[in-house]
Amino acid sequence: MKITDVKPYIVTAHNDNWVYVKVYTDEGITGVGECSLETREQTVTAAVLELKRYIIGMDPFETEKIFYLCFRDEYWGAGPVLTSALSAIDIALWDIKGKTLGVPVYQLLGGKFRDKIRVYANRWFFGGDTPDKLARLAENTVKMGFTAMKWDPFYKAEHTISSKDLSGVVEQVKALRSAVGYDIDLIIEGHGRFNPYTALAIANELAPYRPFFFEEPVIPENFDALAQVKARSPIAVASGERWCTKSDFRAAIEAKAIDIAQPDLRICGGITEGKKIASICEANQIPVAPHNIHGQVGTAASMHFACSIPNALILEYSVEEIEWKESLFSYQYKPVNGYMYINDRPGLGIDFDEKVAEKHPFRSISMVQTLYPTEF
Repeated sequence: MKITDVKPYIVTAHNDNWVYVKVYTDEGITGVGECSLETREQTVTAAVLELKRYIIGMDPFETEKIFYLCFRDEYWGAGPVLTSALSAIDIALWDIKGKTLGVPVYQLLGGKFRDKIRVYANRWFFGGDTPDKLARLAENTVKMGFTAMKWDPFYKAEHTISSKDLSGVVEQVKALRSAVGYDIDLIIEGHGRFNPYTALAIANELAPYRPFFFEEPVIPENFDALAQVKARSPIAVASGERWCTKSDFRAAIEAKAIDIAQPDLRICGGITEGKKIASICEANQIPVAPHNIHGQVGTAASMHFACSIPNALILEYSVEEIEWKESLFSYQYKPVNGYMYINDRPGLGIDFDEKVAEKHPFRSISMVQTLYPTEF
């Protein structure tokens, strides 16, 4: 079997553009991957086409070799554009292997460690511009079956936060706790905003409400700052969605910077590198909570990954509904009572319709629109 073509597709969806990649073979079997990289969708698409030159004619089963050659021969080193493009191709190749052998991808990763993975809701908060509105939305999210939810209560705070704004954050968290109780996990999203002393002040203020974890309290590339927060925070510290390589995770762990690792398979090198990251984390007793905020292809890959490793903790899931989404995908992973269950379909068990994708082409969307949609 040989790779004959690689085609990227950009699909606009609400406040995002999803980037999907289809890899074709001379035996008619195709695989799908995802590399949705916010505000860099056209750039990562160009990177996919550049990598295409390397892999045409190669055996799609040689995932280790293909990843190594494409990564090693990049003179300028790793970055999110390269690793995201590689991630999509890698995920698609695992899909091809599973389809060719007639087995789900998780079987190729060592088999099922679990049948299901707990999920937490994101993007449930649109329209929640007051604590009371946010509490009602949280109650609705619980009614949907979710037992955990994440949101960013800081809006546009940067570096530091005023006493007034911090009081507003506390009121939000207090309102949600009052609405959903302590059986529901609340996850605080920081988006890398704060300096260490501010992040610690926030963590101490929110600790009485028992957040599950504090995600990206400081900029993720500053492992020393992250370690300062982790060492003194009463809340578990999570990071990793913006780390591109297993070396980033190794360095963060060596710096004692995280309690919970959040690799994103669309960015960190796909399934091939994701498994290595999970192993590094396992050796250091660090649970893995994959970041997963975009399309269903990334969700499918994350499901096979999470169900095949021993240290999976929880998986992110976007609850926003898009009218035509059902017609885009051949199958969709959907939570049931706060969990998603792995299926036994060959490969990733999912595909997308190129004709539907082409009806929703790229739309320019800023990061501000992505993080702070007008509905919020």
